Amino acid sequence: MTSEPAVPEEPGAGLETAALARVVARQRAELDRLRDLAATSAVLERAKGAVMALTGCTADAAGEELLQRANAANRTLLEECWITLGGLVPAPDRPAQEPPAAGAADDSWPLFPVARDTSDASGGFAALGRLGKALVHVNTQQDLARCLLEHLAPEVEADAVMIYARLPAGGLELVGHSGIDDTLAAQWHQVPPVSGVPALDALQARQPCWLEDIEADKQRYVLIGDPPERWPSRAWLPVPAVDTAEVCIGVLRSRSGPFGPRSRELLLAVARLCAGRLRAFALRQEPTTDSSADAVQAVFDALPGAAMLLAPLRAPSGEVEDYRIDAATPDAVDVVGRTGRELVGRRILECFPSMAGEALWQGCHRALATGEPYEGEPFALQEVVAGAAELATYSLRAARLGGSLVVTWIRHESSDRQEQRLADLQRLGSLGWANWNLVTHEVSWSSQVYALLGRDPDSGAVHLPALPGLAVAEDMPALSRAVREIVRDGQPFDLPFRVRTDGGMRHLRIVAEPMADVRGTPVEVHGFVQDLTDLRSAELALLQSERAILTQHGVLRAERTLAARLQHALLPLPTRPVRLAGLRVEVAYLPAQSGLHVGGDWFSAIELPDGDALFVVGDVAGHGIDAVATMAQLRFTAKGMVITGSSLTRALARLNALLLHSHDSQGTATMILARYDQAERRLVWAQAGHPPPLLLRGGKARYLDRPRGMLLGASTEPVFEEAECRLDPGDRMILYTDGLVERPAEGIDRGLERFAEAVVSHHTDQPGSLSPLLASVLERERRDDVCVVDIRLPAHGE
Repeated sequence: MTSEPAVPEEPGAGLETAALARVVARQRAELDRLRDLAATSAVLERAKGAVMALTGCTADAAGEELLQRANAANRTLLEECWITLGGLVPAPDRPAQEPPAAGAADDSWPLFPVARDTSDASGGFAALGRLGKALVHVNTQQDLARCLLEHLAPEVEADAVMIYARLPAGGLELVGHSGIDDTLAAQWHQVPPVSGVPALDALQARQPCWLEDIEADKQRYVLIGDPPERWPSRAWLPVPAVDTAEVCIGVLRSRSGPFGPRSRELLLAVARLCAGRLRAFALRQEPTTDSSADAVQAVFDALPGAAMLLAPLRAPSGEVEDYRIDAATPDAVDVVGRTGRELVGRRILECFPSMAGEALWQGCHRALATGEPYEGEPFALQEVVAGAAELATYSLRAARLGGSLVVTWIRHESSDRQEQRLADLQRLGSLGWANWNLVTHEVSWSSQVYALLGRDPDSGAVHLPALPGLAVAEDMPALSRAVREIVRDGQPFDLPFRVRTDGGMRHLRIVAEPMADVRGTPVEVHGFVQDLTDLRSAELALLQSERAILTQHGVLRAERTLAARLQHALLPLPTRPVRLAGLRVEVAYLPAQSGLHVGGDWFSAIELPDGDALFVVGDVAGHGIDAVATMAQLRFTAKGMVITGSSLTRALARLNALLLHSHDSQGTATMILARYDQAERRLVWAQAGHPPPLLLRGGKARYLDRPRGMLLGASTEPVFEEAECRLDPGDRMILYTDGLVERPAEGIDRGLERFAEAVVSHHTDQPGSLSPLLASVLERERRDDVCVVDIRLPAHGE
């Protein structure tokens, strides 16, 4: 016995083999991942196509709509895609209730729940996500039955699954099964349209049928099984909205007892989830096998490029809702990588869902209806090459052939895409290029130049010396001079000019530069023309607006000057403190520093014939001459009525009536009237919507409680009341308008508090202390007028 000598293994050979095996394993895993990704992407694209066809939205909007639906219903995106492909209308939210009696068709239980609770990750609904992913790899009804049994067995203890489709004659055909033997499947392959068949009853009622009491169910129904007790409980779930057949899914269990509420809800959700997959089975048609179809496909097999023969599929209304692929060339490929004969029998929206609602989709309809070929604009299409997604640019041509369409896809290479990008750039930038050959006298313009110049392309481009003739007469000399200089001296130019077109005057800009030969002589001129009409229109509108603003500014300044002079004449300011009825009085008026209008703040401080003193502070709403006029009217009227004996409240009531019934007065006003009796040191006052006076006594400041009083000019039946305050020697009383305490974005309470604090901290008995006080309270830029009357009762000995 002999043997071959052992050959020693080279060092490192085992390690290289193991490393190679790992690389192969990783590549296989990556290939499987890419196949899953491509299949999942196909489901998503088909669902987006369905949403686009129904709503007319874009592909991005359709994807966003699917994502929003999934989030709202607490589903995964893949589940939502399958449900959308089922073409079902989501059932409305309904309150939870007890399931119907066993064996009864469910008329009240929600057929398909629109949301689910996934808070329990171990619950049955965790299976929906896994089932949704598994459906991507299901290719037949038989595969679907096996897939359902695999996922439902651990969730609802399912032992068998049967899928029936209703035949046109009314009976049933078993299209998929799992968990039953082939003999039983053959016996129940077709079911005649007789009564007592649970699947038929569920389809006719379009409601699930729950069989949970075997003894009662045997009396009512013809049950599958030999013996029927093999599956004591079973459920028949109709799947609505499938195009060519209604389908019912049967779930059979070897255990007895009812399906729990959670199991029922899970099964209903599974039925709805399967609708999209079943719809794809129904829409997919087998290619015809007659000799003419084979001959057509043989011709397409020999054609170069990507082309298809499409047969229109019409809705009952006669409108084309989709196309069936009857033939395809080997280079034709869909979004998931199927090519040539693999596409035959499928629907175009199944293979290219993003076409729905796009311009090329309408172009195909138009070509089929009119017979005129359609040439589409280039578009981006995602295709799968060697298992990887790749974005390519295509254009489409459709031509009618008999009652069908021949559609050809032309793939654009990089040079074509660059040319298209250049055309898009010219269109978006409102410009176009032009070339003039000064030796051969050849002229070439882009299509955009013809559009900008308003020139018919059939008339051809003009030579460079004739270009100025297209401009208006005023711009011809400058353009002619620039053309002569570039031809003679090679001087480039950048020049604006205008042309008249059917759409009106157009403002253009031309930029040109020469190309010279070896001797420096210009032999070619190239450049571009740009539309500046919108820019010039905007500049003109801006100029007119600036002129209008300057005019209005001048009017406002004149009005302010007039109002200020009128106000100064009506409201003279004393230069030093005055003595009235034993009181020392200082006044201040500070106009607003922002804005051009003069305000309506005013004051009065006079001694009455009986020896009392009258103090008035008011504020008219608004600014300008009208406010000053109303201020003068109120100021003189108030003094006149009090001098003639009217009480303070009576005077306010008459002033209110004056504002209401005078057409020359301006709106509303606030006011304080105060009368001081020197003998009793008593101050009686009333107010109409005005801030309260501030009293400083013994180093503490407080605001007097306001009596009732309404804004002047606001009501026909106002109520005014008086209040009184007895002054002690050394007291200080300040009347003011709201401009002193109001600031933007700040409550008036904060302003009142700030003013009171400032009065305490800046108090002095020396004359002239009012100005420093106001400087500490007011902002640098005052937005409103400020009027202040500072009243002091001197202490003994002053």
